[in-house]
Amino acid sequence: MPLTPELQKDIAARLRYYRDLGVFDFYQRGSATAEAVAEAPPQDIAQDQMPKTESIALQEPETSTPVAPENRIEALRIIQEEIGECTRCPLAFQGRHTVVFGEGNPYARLMFVGEGPGADEDAQGRPFVGRAGQLLNNMINAMGLQREQVYIANIVKCRPPQNRTPEPAEAITCSQFLLRQIDVIRPEIIVALGSTAATYLLGGKSPLSALRGRVHEMHGTKLVVTYHPAFLLRDPRQKKEAWKDLQIAMAELGLQPPKKSASEQA
Repeated sequence: MPLTPELQKDIAARLRYYRDLGVFDFYQRGSATAEAVAEAPPQDIAQDQMPKTESIALQEPETSTPVAPENRIEALRIIQEEIGECTRCPLAFQGRHTVVFGEGNPYARLMFVGEGPGADEDAQGRPFVGRAGQLLNNMINAMGLQREQVYIANIVKCRPPQNRTPEPAEAITCSQFLLRQIDVIRPEIIVALGSTAATYLLGGKSPLSALRGRVHEMHGTKLVVTYHPAFLLRDPRQKKEAWKDLQIAMAELGLQPPKKSASEQA
């Protein structure tokens, strides 16, 4: 097969993808080293080399330097610039149009983290702007806040095809940027929206029912788990349960829900 410019570009993107996953060595099939690895009995593999399938925590950023409050806007701009038109994982080649970085108040006390962009978000380059985003806005307002007062991001910044759940490699590849955003913003509370966000932020799979109703800790930040707004659109009966979760976050922040007017109470 001739090495065309298009093929060279694809190979370079794939190598960057493996690099960002931490893979730096490749073995040619048929080489002595490859055969030795393939034929090694399981008991000869060191324990620390075994794949840790039970742990899927996000990858820590290489550097985590505290950012002065007055520099948070600039720090977020630098992270977004580094991401650029990202080609670090396969999502870049599966129909993605826009990298959805995240948006909100860099000084927010409260941060929401969802799963990934949908079609509306991919088109507009903003998180949670579709029907689920409208519901999230209502949830934020019910807490006595405005969308502009919080920060909103996702586990992955590119839309997975047909809105499927992000693959572990995709989430872990994208994690360095999300964790850097969290390091810059330093929210007092993170609300994980749905099981995918909870899984990667907390570093392990558990039923949502086992994670809700209490405060977790993530790298020195308190974290509360609730349902994803898209799920609440499919099953509105769970909105009351989601409100209980939001009240936990509100209690940690010392917030009170806004008082209803007489017309709203009627």
